[in-house]
Amino acid sequence: MRTARAFTDRHFGDLGALYRALAKEDVAPSDEFSDRVVPGEGPLHAGVMLIGEQPGDQEDLSGHPFVGPAGRLLDECLREAGIVRDDAFVTNAVKRFKFVQRGKRRLHQRPKTDEIVHYRWWLAEEIRLVDPSTVVTLGAIALQAVTGKRMTLASLRGKPRAWEGRRLIATIHPSYLLRIPDADAKAAERERLVEDLRMAGQD
Repeated sequence: MRTARAFTDRHFGDLGALYRALAKEDVAPSDEFSDRVVPGEGPLHAGVMLIGEQPGDQEDLSGHPFVGPAGRLLDECLREAGIVRDDAFVTNAVKRFKFVQRGKRRLHQRPKTDEIVHYRWWLAEEIRLVDPSTVVTLGAIALQAVTGKRMTLASLRGKPRAWEGRRLIATIHPSYLLRIPDADAKAAERERLVEDLRMAGQD
């Protein structure tokens, strides 16, 4: 594991400065990570900030978050929940794509705890600058990155809680829906995700 630099006494004035520093100064935790940093996107002071696990293959290639299959599914669920994506801020806990090469394909690899911790300071600074009223963690890794604790998603899902002066809502990552083979089970989980997002959009 490569050593992450400590920035605990440092604050940035805007997201542009944060992302420039991240791209210039970050050393990827291992050679399994892409050399590209994918920043978050959205307005400052967004009512809702959505935090996923890490960029995927298409996100890494485009340099934009949530543009692959899971991102398109998230867009659909946001629309059903009454949230305009351009009004929300979307980002990832881990800022680079972790993968293993299999022929011409790059297969997603789950980040380890120390790799999540590596990017936790940057994520906290991103949240501070965006200053959302509600933070939505998409999946267990995002929840761990935000809270600093390994917590079961099932114990928190559907139960908004106070977190550092904001609302925290934990739900599944949309990529989970893509892995459910049973159509009925997938539809039920999709509706639960829409309900969680609808809750996030309420004042």
